[in-house]
Amino acid sequence: MNPFSYFIPLVLFITFLIIIQVTSDQNLINSTCKTSSHNDPNIDYNFCTTSLQAAPASHCATLQGLGTISIRLIRYNLTDTRCFIEQLMKNRRWDPYSKQCLSDCFDLFSDAIPSVNQAMTYYEIKKFDDANVLVSSIMDVATTCEDGFKERRGVVSPLSKRNDDTFQLSAVALSVMHMVQTGSG
Repeated sequence: MNPFSYFIPLVLFITFLIIIQVTSDQNLINSTCKTSSHNDPNIDYNFCTTSLQAAPASHCATLQGLGTISIRLIRYNLTDTRCFIEQLMKNRRWDPYSKQCLSDCFDLFSDAIPSVNQAMTYYEIKKFDDANVLVSSIMDVATTCEDGFKERRGVVSPLSKRNDDTFQLSAVALSVMHMVQTGSG
């Protein structure tokens, strides 16, 4: 008998198992985002799936792992937005009102970074209510930043997309935390 006659079926079987696992992992992200977007009008299904799928290790994560990933995505977003605001303030002339709005947003995002770090700690030790309060406060950061620009007619926020992303990432994290906490995932 040919020594490779056992090898080919084994390779096919292992490939099949990998495909099943990837499909299963993909299904967890899809079902989590489907539930989240169904239960919360602030969550767009495509945004949720795209965000979670882009994160390293999301394809092999449990629901609890998706919660950790979603909070980590908020932290990356806050840090990147803070840097973006800093660059905007350095590289462009702004009218005094817009410059003050950017400065306020910079402070808000800077203050939110320790909050998201503490939210992660609370989540990891299953203090979901405390984590929820902190992630909810980050949603307020995005709304407050955006509202600052809207207070004056004709002023357009250069941070609208980033604020919306922060808000939605926070909503996703809250939804996943709720699923983990209630065992409804």
